[in-house]
Amino acid sequence: MCGRYQFSAEQCEEIQRIAEAIDRKYGTGAWQTGEIRPTAKAPVLLAGKSGMAPELMFWGFRTAGPLVINARAETAAEKPLFRESLATRRCVVPSTGFFEWDTAKQRFFFTLPGEPALYMAGLWALQDGLPRYTILTTAANASMQPVHDRMPVVLTRGTLRPWLEDSSATADILRAVPPELHAAAADSDAQLRLW
Repeated sequence: MCGRYQFSAEQCEEIQRIAEAIDRKYGTGAWQTGEIRPTAKAPVLLAGKSGMAPELMFWGFRTAGPLVINARAETAAEKPLFRESLATRRCVVPSTGFFEWDTAKQRFFFTLPGEPALYMAGLWALQDGLPRYTILTTAANASMQPVHDRMPVVLTRGTLRPWLEDSSATADILRAVPPELHAAAADSDAQLRLW
């Protein structure tokens, strides 16, 4: 599962460029950086004519029941809520890392070692005229298992464009074992310490 993530432009030049492009397109104040929570407006990347194009969308698919912020990679192609988006409306969710809680309610912050940005596979759809996205999750790898049994589908640099542009690569990307992550325990005041 992925229920919170960080979009910190101050910590990462790549994320800063995405934030600046969003501000130019939508105006400053249209969204907030920092910790991104469900229902928030946040940047996603879509396939564009000359590369990846940032857009602002709301996090979570609306349903008759609860808001759907995650989609299971293993079953997304079978579920009516996700099937069409998986086939034709994939997105990349940029971040500087994501948060997860263990069974003792301790919060951890996960990042990709050696990389300032962490990109997650997402799906998007227009619902009631509003663009919305959800983050795909998969079984946890060894770096995530001590905290949670699920994790986002983390995209490497080599899979960003194929995820957006090549439908024939989708299944392989979703089946791939995610890269190992680095974890830091996050105190309640959001200060991080290594564990």
